[in-house]
Amino acid sequence: MKKRYLLLSLVIAVTFIGGILTGVLFSKNNQKQERPSTLIIENAPKSAIKPNPKELPKLNKVPSKVLIGYVQDYRDPNIVDYSKLTHVIFSFVHPTKDGGVMFNGDLPLKNLRTVVKKAEKYDTKVMLAIGGWYHIKGGESYNYFKPAISNPKSRAKLVKELTNIAVREKLDGIDIDFEHPRTAADAKNLAAFAKELSAQLHPKKKELSIAVNSKIHAVTLTEVGFIQYEPTMFQYVDHVNIMAYDGQWDGGYNAANLSPYPYTEKIVNYWTNLFDTHKLSKEKLVLGVPSYAQPEDPKIKQVSFAAIINKNPAYAGKDTVKMNGTTYHYNGGATMKKKTRLALDHGFGGMMMWEVGLDAQGSHSLTGTISSELKALNNEPVKYYTAKGY
Repeated sequence: MKKRYLLLSLVIAVTFIGGILTGVLFSKNNQKQERPSTLIIENAPKSAIKPNPKELPKLNKVPSKVLIGYVQDYRDPNIVDYSKLTHVIFSFVHPTKDGGVMFNGDLPLKNLRTVVKKAEKYDTKVMLAIGGWYHIKGGESYNYFKPAISNPKSRAKLVKELTNIAVREKLDGIDIDFEHPRTAADAKNLAAFAKELSAQLHPKKKELSIAVNSKIHAVTLTEVGFIQYEPTMFQYVDHVNIMAYDGQWDGGYNAANLSPYPYTEKIVNYWTNLFDTHKLSKEKLVLGVPSYAQPEDPKIKQVSFAAIINKNPAYAGKDTVKMNGTTYHYNGGATMKKKTRLALDHGFGGMMMWEVGLDAQGSHSLTGTISSELKALNNEPVKYYTAKGY
């Protein structure tokens, strides 16, 4: 019996020790397997053995608040401060009555392509505006735009032409500038045009914006009825660029009515109420401001904000200046900050300028002033980053 116990104890001891040795060997082998695999080059110095770099996802700028700048087709593309803008809207191409699209010669097309290349460096989007006030063939664009969008066949042709241009020229979208829909039929046809163009652009990841009249009379500060829009149209666009300027023509010429702050307040309130009533996102609303000055003497031409600053940088913060034998009215830096706050306080998606080719360069630039104010008010940069495709 004693021998049996001794034999049993010996078996248990051997089993126990064997288990320990097995565990140690398994642990060492397992540690080796858990090491990251590395390509080993025999006899190579340690410095030559490098892990393959992991490619990071491409980052794409997405604006929290937009700053849109129109630029006319004859401007030097080098004067635009792309770094401060989220969008550049190249203006204009012209509609034909049968739904065609016309550039104003070879230079505009060349300039557009230059704008696209320069904007790409800053991830600034480039859109192409169709319409405007004047037409390449003379007179108002209205007389060409209206028939183009009134007939289903010519409207479909115009949609196709614009979509093809957007794809061919690597644009980020199209801007509609139909000035101005004057009847219920105009409003209906414009809405149909926006819907059909949206259906072509959005699947291609391209944007659609529309420039709209302020809808407020600069003198009476009441709604004007001679311009009509179908509110349902705004569901199809990404940005509604409100032309909150050129009030000098309302109720008899008065340069002081170009774009004063009380006028802008009424405009902002009108569009805020309209979008709230129809349950539309106010983020689509973009408040437009002028970068030019209007003379009290109508025989004298407008001047750019750049010309005012070149005359005297001290005029940057003012809204009036005496030059060329007359008094000019404009929006200086202080007013631009105030308007930017007004827009954001009402839930607008950002600001728009007509047009950046008239802006001053350097520290007094209105583009820079508005951009800085958007950053300060939004408590984040105008442009932030997100991983593309995530």
